[in-house]
Amino acid sequence: MVDDFKGRGGSPWGTPPGGGGGNGSGRRPPPPDIDEIISKIQETIKKFLPGGSASGGKPIILGLIILGVIWLASGLYRVLPDEQGVVLRFGKFVKTTQPGLNYHIPFPVESVQTPKVTKVNRMDIGFRSERDSGFTTGGGVADVPEESLMLTGDENIVNIDFSVFWVIKDAGKFLFKIQDPQGTVKAAAETAMREVIAKSAIQPILTEGRASIEIETQEIIQAILDEYNSGIEITQVQTQKADPPDQVIDAFRDVQAARADMERSKNEAQAYANDVIPRARGEAQKILQAAEAYKKEVVAKAEGEASRFLAIYNEYAKAKEVTKKRMHLETMERVLADINKIIIDKNAGSGVVPYLPLQELKTGTN
Repeated sequence: MVDDFKGRGGSPWGTPPGGGGGNGSGRRPPPPDIDEIISKIQETIKKFLPGGSASGGKPIILGLIILGVIWLASGLYRVLPDEQGVVLRFGKFVKTTQPGLNYHIPFPVESVQTPKVTKVNRMDIGFRSERDSGFTTGGGVADVPEESLMLTGDENIVNIDFSVFWVIKDAGKFLFKIQDPQGTVKAAAETAMREVIAKSAIQPILTEGRASIEIETQEIIQAILDEYNSGIEITQVQTQKADPPDQVIDAFRDVQAARADMERSKNEAQAYANDVIPRARGEAQKILQAAEAYKKEVVAKAEGEASRFLAIYNEYAKAKEVTKKRMHLETMERVLADINKIIIDKNAGSGVVPYLPLQELKTGTN
C-alpha cells in the first residue's frame, strides 16, 4: 500500500510529485502553520461580531466572555410548588432544594432532578385493576391469590385486597437510597399486612376490625420504610375487600348472617330491658314515696289527736263539769248530725205533743 501511495504522490503523507520540498528525499512535510489557522478563525469570528475590522484578540475575548455568561446563566433552574429539587455533583447527591428559583453549578459539574413530591401514588395489593393491568377483564378487577390469601391468628384463611397510598417525603433519599421504590412499598405493605392479619381472628377482620387493621398496617409499613431511609411517607392504607376464600364463602356468609341475627336479637332485648327496668324502678319509687307520705300523714294525725287529747284533759282538769258537758254536746252533735230528729219538750204535758219540723225547716232554709 505504501508503494501505491508513492506511485501517486511520492510519500504516505501525500507529498506532491517531485519530492518533498523539491529535494526528492522522501522526508515528512512541515507541520501546519498554527498562526495561520488562528488568523482564519479570527477572520471567521469577525464576520459575526460588530466592528469586525478590529485587530488583535479582543473579539475572541468578547466571545469567550459571552459564552461564559451563558454557561453561568444555565445554572438557574426553577422548582415548581409540587416538586423538590435534587442537586447532583458529578452524579453524586449533594442537597435538596425547595420550590422557587434556585441555582447550581452549570453542567457538567452539577445537574438537577425535580421529582413530584405532592403526587399521591397508589399501590394495589391482592388485585389488579384495568388501570394497572393494561387490558380489560370484563369485571374491571383481576384477583391475585398469591398476594391476597393470608393466614389469620385463629388458623383461618382470609382473602384480603387493599391499597396503599404514598407520597415522596424526601426526594434525595427516594432517588438514591432505594433502587426500586414501587417494589419496596409493595413488599413492605404485604409484609405488614400479613403480620397484622396473623395476630387477628377472622371475625373482626370480616366485620368491625378493619379500621384498626388499616391503622396498624400503616404504622408498620412506615417503620419499615423509615428503616430503609426510603424518603417515602405512607398517607393511607385502605381495605378494598376482606372475605373468606371463594371455596367456603357461602358457608361463612351464612354464619355471618346468623351472627347478625344474634346481635339484632340481643339489641332488641337490651332495648326492651332499657324500657321496662326504668319504668319498674319508677313505679317502685312512686310506691315508696306514697307509703312514706301515708306514714307521715298517720303519724301526724296521731300526734295531732294526742295533742288534742292532752289539751282537752288540761281543760277538764281545770273545769270538770263544764268540760264534761261540752264533750257530751260535741259528741251528740257528731252522732246526730246525719239523723232525722224530732225534739219533744219533756215539760209540755201529756195531752199535746209539741212538734218542731227541723228537717223541713232545714230544707226550706236551703
